[in-house]
Amino acid sequence: MHASFRRGMRLGVPFAAVGFLLSMSFGVLAVQTGLTPLQAVAMSALVHAGSAQFAALSVVGAGGGLVPAVAAAGLMNARFLAMGVAVAPSLPGRPLTRALQGQTVVDPSWALANNGDGTFDHRQLMGSTVPQYAGWISGTVVGVLIGDVLGDTDRLGLDAVYPTFFLALLLAEVRDPRTRTAAVAGGLLALLLVPVAPPGVPILAAGVVALVALAR
Repeated sequence: MHASFRRGMRLGVPFAAVGFLLSMSFGVLAVQTGLTPLQAVAMSALVHAGSAQFAALSVVGAGGGLVPAVAAAGLMNARFLAMGVAVAPSLPGRPLTRALQGQTVVDPSWALANNGDGTFDHRQLMGSTVPQYAGWISGTVVGVLIGDVLGDTDRLGLDAVYPTFFLALLLAEVRDPRTRTAAVAGGLLALLLVPVAPPGVPILAAGVVALVALAR
């Protein structure tokens, strides 16, 4: 096993622990919203994107159908287009091999693998995703199994874990002088839009602002 892959696995463990709590709250909410335990676990295994999964649940919980739920999830995951474009030149191999490696791109792994010069360590990217994927699925399993015991997620403060997780990622970018302006501008815009915009729109708008700020 390559040293970069092992290092990625070590770096991914703390994020996996947080992801476990996030996905546990997702499992509880999914069952309460009407999904079967199997559907909830399958969604976590196939999507593996907390923001998209919670956005889809919010639409379903509000009475929306499959199409608007998928649209909301797609809006949330649109940021991966820009992230994929950024990481693509650093992925070796033929198109299919690179596409498979690209499936390991999640927010923390993308940030951890960033070398700071426009390149990414693809082995560290994949390594850091391994424990996070395991933690996400296992957390969902626990959530759907003990959802009746936990009751509402806000009882244990699980509803606060997800925004806190992304706030930590944002603070990491704020500390870097090269990305501080973009991070602050994007974060403030998302904060202003969350109460009034549909799910997915705040993060898209924030991403556009951040890209413009970085370009300038």
